[in-house]
This record gives sequence, C-alpha cells and structure tokens, in this order.
Amino acid sequence: MKIVQNRFSDWILARGFAALTVWPFVFVRTDTEPTRQLLTHEEIHARQQLEMLWLPFFVWYGAEWLVRLCIDRHTAYRRIAFEQEAYRNDWNPNYLAERKRYGWIKHIKQWQAK
Repeated sequence: MKIVQNRFSDWILARGFAALTVWPFVFVRTDTEPTRQLLTHEEIHARQQLEMLWLPFFVWYGAEWLVRLCIDRHTAYRRIAFEQEAYRNDWNPNYLAERKRYGWIKHIKQWQAK
C-alpha cells in the first residue's frame, strides 16, 4: 500500500475521518499521525477491497451505510460490517495473517442498533 498524505488527502476526506483506503492507496490527513493501529485498520479495508474486487466493495459499503442510516443515523458508519471488522481488530498487527477470508461477513447480522 502507498500512503498519500498531502493537501489532496485533506480535500477528499470528510471532516472527522483520519484516513481512507482506495486500494492500493491510503489517504491520510496531513494533521494525522499514521500510527500502526491506523495503518492496520486501513490494511484490513485493503484486504476487504481485494476480496470483493474494488467496485463491488464500495457499492456494498454505500448500500449498507444507507440502510444503517435509516435505522440509526448516529451509529450508521460504525455499524457497517467492514468497519466492525476493522475496528475490532485494528489493535492486532497480526490480524491479517490470522484472518479468514471474508471475515467481515459475520458482522452483517448485527443490523439492529445497540
């Protein structure tokens, strides 16, 4: 993965987001330190994108976000299955070596807001 940290990164990232992966690039805000945890989180997204192929990943991501937005707009982003997998495992630098393919699928069932 290639880390891009410049004014373009600041321009494409919505306020409140530190990084965005569009395989093979990770866009990081200029005021954000790319920590090991942040990079692991983004590497998980890169693996998800490779598994699903690039375009289907973003279509699914957007569709799931819209459905969850209708359920609870405050937690929609954090309840996306891709984000659930990444947030629950970004602390573990060995996660990708241990991860089963399509590890995000088990998080789809958590439709209801908690």
